[in-house]
Amino acid sequence: MLAMSSGRLSNASVPVLIGIMLSCHATEYEPPTQVTIEGIIAASNEVLARADIPVLGDNGYVEDIIRIEAAGMQWDIGMSVHEPMAESSIAVGADGKKIGIFLLHGGSGDFKSMHRQASILSRKFGYKVVCMTFPGRHAFHTDNRDWQGSTIRDDGSVRTPIWQKGEEISRDQYDIVTDTKQRPRYGTRRLAKAKSGTNFFYRMAAWPLAFEVGGIAVMRKHFPEQEFSIYMHGHSTGGPLVNMLSQRVPNVAGMMAIENSAFGYIYRAQSAWGGQLGKIGEHALVSEARQLPSRSDPFDELYIRSWRDSARYVGPELLGTEGPEALMRLPMIMEDILDAWDDEQKRPQFKAEYIITHGIEASMTEAALTTAKRLQLDEADTDTLVAHYIGLTRELSGPGVNPVPPVMFQISANSRDHSREVYEAVVIPLYQAMDPAPKHSLTQFMAGKHGYMAADDTLNLPLGIGPAVFLQWDNAIKGGWFVVD
Repeated sequence: MLAMSSGRLSNASVPVLIGIMLSCHATEYEPPTQVTIEGIIAASNEVLARADIPVLGDNGYVEDIIRIEAAGMQWDIGMSVHEPMAESSIAVGADGKKIGIFLLHGGSGDFKSMHRQASILSRKFGYKVVCMTFPGRHAFHTDNRDWQGSTIRDDGSVRTPIWQKGEEISRDQYDIVTDTKQRPRYGTRRLAKAKSGTNFFYRMAAWPLAFEVGGIAVMRKHFPEQEFSIYMHGHSTGGPLVNMLSQRVPNVAGMMAIENSAFGYIYRAQSAWGGQLGKIGEHALVSEARQLPSRSDPFDELYIRSWRDSARYVGPELLGTEGPEALMRLPMIMEDILDAWDDEQKRPQFKAEYIITHGIEASMTEAALTTAKRLQLDEADTDTLVAHYIGLTRELSGPGVNPVPPVMFQISANSRDHSREVYEAVVIPLYQAMDPAPKHSLTQFMAGKHGYMAADDTLNLPLGIGPAVFLQWDNAIKGGWFVVD
């Protein structure tokens, strides 16, 4: 089971493999700072060789849809539930409670984007897993829940969210605008700008509240407080949203942050690192990070994704794995990107979450004021609502507030935005500045990329670094790392 090199185990791999292969009954597990390629391969092989635990559902999951009310509007929240068929097979953590995993997808996806993760976690580890779709992203209108056609249609219309079953955002509710201000990063961006006073406009202003209410409702339904401890993971864009939810549900025990962004104001500081910000020292004030200039995305603009979003990740990842020589086959790379985009359009591929994930307080304020005006709130209640919206981008503090739970940061070797340097210089210092500061660790896997489940045929990793990441989760949960006094 251990990875061999020229007939013997690499000396550099021994401490990492010892850490990875710790018994699940260990009481003082400590995540390693680095996992070598040999360690990743060994862990992946060990996990994938495990016998499958029978799970519920013909497709390995059961779909669930709940209706909530937020900001005076009705919203439907879709999700999939992955769990062992026998309740007695649900794994138990070091705290004696059943293990519940709450997964959020990234900026282009929906619940199906997390199904490979959920399948391994339920079949190989025995966890109960819920994959929640962001409000508006669930394809209620198709039987298989895949989105159909192109994000940008020949008639000039674009794909738009479905916030409630049977509801449609008609073409007369938005204008199409283009943005070239961030062209080096995104290329030319196309956006659907909601017309003032339309249902689209008011939904775009209120969806942050629906996300908060929906996430809480999902966890309360599927992970009862006395029965489960919840461990959260939000990939990429999902990261700031699980950070936000982590203090709002009392039985959240920890965040497992593989390639997921932090609270909005921290991600804004992370994005500014090396430019306006430089290195944050141990005496830096959180207020300095919160006052950094942010993106200016208005709340009423829906970003319509295209093949360009795939290209902006593929470029840095190839630079990391192949170096600048990869540019010599740019036509081939572009062909692969365009071919893959045809299949990727089965996922939603639209995005409005920048206002939370980058902590754009001006846009959050405008969204709150729009919602307050629609609800006819008085001045005091309007101020309270504005503060609530801003609070979705940062940690909560004060009496009676659940602290930020332990955070196990994990990063891949070839990620575009998640380097060890930026975590050590920016992300971790800002978590350490919280009151109280959450327990944390940082592990770098010496293979993989932002899409950490992507196959690596060169290393014979059919599910990328994912299985090795999940084995670390399991060791930490069962080994007591997330248990705090």
